[in-house]
Amino acid sequence: MYEERPPGPDLAGRVACVWHQVSESDTTHLVVPDACVDLIWGPEGLFVAGPDTGPMPTPMAAGDTFVGIRFKPGVAGDVFGVPIPELRDQRVPLSALPGVPGLPDLQIDGSGAPELSRPERRLEAMRAAVKRRLTRSDAADPAAPTIARTLMAGRTVTEVAWDLGFSDRQLHRRTVAAFGYAPKTLQRIVRFQRALRLARAGMPLAEVAATSGYTDQSHLSHDVKRLSGVPMGRLVSPVREPA
Repeated sequence: MYEERPPGPDLAGRVACVWHQVSESDTTHLVVPDACVDLIWGPEGLFVAGPDTGPMPTPMAAGDTFVGIRFKPGVAGDVFGVPIPELRDQRVPLSALPGVPGLPDLQIDGSGAPELSRPERRLEAMRAAVKRRLTRSDAADPAAPTIARTLMAGRTVTEVAWDLGFSDRQLHRRTVAAFGYAPKTLQRIVRFQRALRLARAGMPLAEVAATSGYTDQSHLSHDVKRLSGVPMGRLVSPVREPA
């Protein structure tokens, strides 16, 4: 069972959603790149899931419960006290991130906090801590949402730099700082996510490829396999695998 909800008006500027997942069996959940950063409370405690550039298979046991806060692409900023590129393709315990005012009260093991045993109470505590932290952190790069949106719309990296009045080097530096990777990688990921949404909505793959800006369906298939490790069909109709 996996559910997403809006974050509420107090977090809507920086947070895409809050979510709750309970594994119904021993399985491996496939996490694919989405340009987001998540704060997650799982069976082993609190950790940060950085921006991925490839598939991240996650073993889950029956009954494992996770709750999370997902930041919008490119706007996590300095919330976790380290540059975003240092979190790329990483799962980092919150306790390993030094100097994060506003979040230390969450640096506890879930087993030692019985009052926070319920997922809703954990999510409530996480929301409050993130809200406090956001009031003390620097604002995110205001160009980040436009960079992601225009790349997803099919503009080239050079066109995006021109539209924003940046040199190629400036766009590269700001994209790496905000998203954790270079503009070409970001473009590949947001295009993949757009194609995935269209495919899950029932659009034929040839049309998905053309609409999402791929050269052809073969190009789409190659990019999907490189970013997720599996064919598009597996992402549209996932098959559960034993852990």
